[in-house]
Amino acid sequence: MTCEKQVQIKDKFCLTIDEASEYFNIGEKKLRKIVADYMDSGFVIQNGVKVLIKRKRFEDFLEDITAL
Repeated sequence: MTCEKQVQIKDKFCLTIDEASEYFNIGEKKLRKIVADYMDSGFVIQNGVKVLIKRKRFEDFLEDITAL
């Protein structure tokens, strides 16, 4: 029997593209384009080829824009 604790998406500091797509209700292709366009914006972390999105900073980013 394994007793794994999983952190809920709402409690995570960084999200993968899949998790961010589900959490923010934005398509994966659109998220990848946003990440590519705003690589130096402060909400993107690259771990090798893996891209992570800082949840709180991305929420702030979304608050400031009017269209995607």
